[in-house]
Amino acid sequence: MRVLVTGGSGFVGSHLCEALLRRGDTVWCLDNHCTGRPVNVAHLLGRPGFELVRADVTRAHPLPGPVDGVAHLASPASPPDYARLALETLAVGSRGTENALRLAQRHGARFVLASTSEVYGDPAVHPQPEEYWGNVNPVGPRSVYDEAKRYAEALTTAYRTTCGVDTGIVRIFNTYGPRMRPHDGRVVSTFVRQAMAGAPLTIHGDGTQTRCFCYVDDLVRALVAMLDTPHPGPVNLGNPVECTVGELADLVLRLTGSSSRIEHRPLPVDDPARRRPDIRRARSLLDWEPEVPLETGLRRTVAWFGGRTVAAAARVQDPVGT
Repeated sequence: MRVLVTGGSGFVGSHLCEALLRRGDTVWCLDNHCTGRPVNVAHLLGRPGFELVRADVTRAHPLPGPVDGVAHLASPASPPDYARLALETLAVGSRGTENALRLAQRHGARFVLASTSEVYGDPAVHPQPEEYWGNVNPVGPRSVYDEAKRYAEALTTAYRTTCGVDTGIVRIFNTYGPRMRPHDGRVVSTFVRQAMAGAPLTIHGDGTQTRCFCYVDDLVRALVAMLDTPHPGPVNLGNPVECTVGELADLVLRLTGSSSRIEHRPLPVDDPARRRPDIRRARSLLDWEPEVPLETGLRRTVAWFGGRTVAAAARVQDPVGT
């Protein structure tokens, strides 16, 4: 396939670009680098079939050739990012999604929207099936991201039903792994960074709130499968094994060997109390379920963060080194 990946320099997007290239696809990685990082795809530059296009998906941008698939991952995705980039988040969910849909329409391409579990808000149904409509505050501090994705889902559905575009929607739950930014505000990267620095691990609330953590390689397998199927979705993608934030903190401390203490802070407004995907649809339609246990994935993530820390320290000590 010839695939356009918007947000391709981001955490998940860069892994998707890598997986598509590995199976022989041609990949255009489009990113404006407002949260994605060029270093995430630096190792792909120069490889046959890969091209990095620095552009903003909210503005129409011509590609050098036809495409067979569009994976629309572009968007700030962590609370600090979409709070800082509120208007940009709304724009990429609306204008950006429509531009990507129009491109798919012109080329007769398969279009996959990377939506989010945030469309369920603070759920009143547990676990969350795709049929659940959610419990979202449209004017709360998380609303720019939640509503941008909800609008993107409606727009994607309209292009399918009205224009006949081959579209699919996936709802991504908490994902972690190498290439997360240390200060992106997500709980795994925050805990690992704090533990490795010997700083207190900051838990918001009492730590009994739950999340489900999916290793990035598992998620990418599902994204590729969704590109290859004509199903419209939505399809939940996440690890259904539930874990409290307090348990995650204890596991990170054990894996890093850190003596950091736990520090509790006030719970943010609209922070979900429980999150767990119902993945029966993904199992049946995509023949997919997560394979990497949390401890295994965290070990890999900690090792990657450790390597990045050592490399950064070396650059400080030897500015002319590589």
